[in-house]
Amino acid sequence: MRIAVDAMGGDHAPREIVRGAVAGLCHLNSDSQIVLVGRREAVEPELAACNGWQDRVVVEHADQVIGMGDPPVESIRQKRRSSIARMVALAGDKQVDALISAGNTGACAAACQLKLRLLPGVSRPGIAVVIPTFGGPLVICDVGANVAPRPRHLYEYTLMSSVYAAKLLGIEAPRVGLLSIGSEDVKGNELVRGARELIRADTRINLTGNVEGRDLFEGKIDVAICDGFVGNVVLKLVEGLAEGLFNTIRKEIAEANADLAESFKPVIQTVWAKHDYNEYGGAPLLGVDGLCVICHGSSDARAIKNAIRVVEHLHRQNLNPAIVERMQSRS
Repeated sequence: MRIAVDAMGGDHAPREIVRGAVAGLCHLNSDSQIVLVGRREAVEPELAACNGWQDRVVVEHADQVIGMGDPPVESIRQKRRSSIARMVALAGDKQVDALISAGNTGACAAACQLKLRLLPGVSRPGIAVVIPTFGGPLVICDVGANVAPRPRHLYEYTLMSSVYAAKLLGIEAPRVGLLSIGSEDVKGNELVRGARELIRADTRINLTGNVEGRDLFEGKIDVAICDGFVGNVVLKLVEGLAEGLFNTIRKEIAEANADLAESFKPVIQTVWAKHDYNEYGGAPLLGVDGLCVICHGSSDARAIKNAIRVVEHLHRQNLNPAIVERMQSRS
């Protein structure tokens, strides 16, 4: 297996990306290789500072970088020598089996749509992210690939996300909820109502119906479906709220009793580990003919290491062939 990693993508590139890639070798067999794509003069010094990578990591030079604030589609067309464009080109030429990037999400998704074919039966790809909840992990799709979808796109996300939840989380018949402003069938906009009709007509889908935002953390569903705009807002809200709550708890305990704070430290660390997005590595772009995992822009080495673990697992579980089978057997 060969995995291409965007060495220039993210807030902490290239150092954290390179370190995470090398650390991620532990999740791969000895015949696998990682291709770091980026500016050679920036990547190679960071790689030289790492140990245990010899003959298992190579550098693919790309002298341009797409910034986090650059317009996605325009950047892909204007910066053809960027790390993202070069990384996706390697996948298109079948030189690598999977892609990982913590860079510009829109640019990565756009490049995959432009240069990689969509899987049979898929009209638009979607980003599926796993977030921790009090009732266990939850898959949300879409969280940013498609901000103006049609009902059939949400239906396709439901099929693909159900397969993803089964492969990643081991849930045989994932419970699916359609994110709306009320649980009643009459609630929701035209997109939600149209998507619900399509999803409900497919008897293979374990649809629970509409769900509200507060239902996401109560363990009522395993998969939540929404458009990319809503999904991205939910994702960022969850991340900010979780971090803020844990920081507040730590501060209040420390101010109340320093000894108590020290005693509670292992507990806080254990709970935080269960709610830290870095543990889940990244989110796959479902629907493209290739395995692409998009990581958080602030990903550190641990997140990249875990992304490699996720990629290896999904590759071994034949995620895309399973999605194709589900899409082509639609009722």
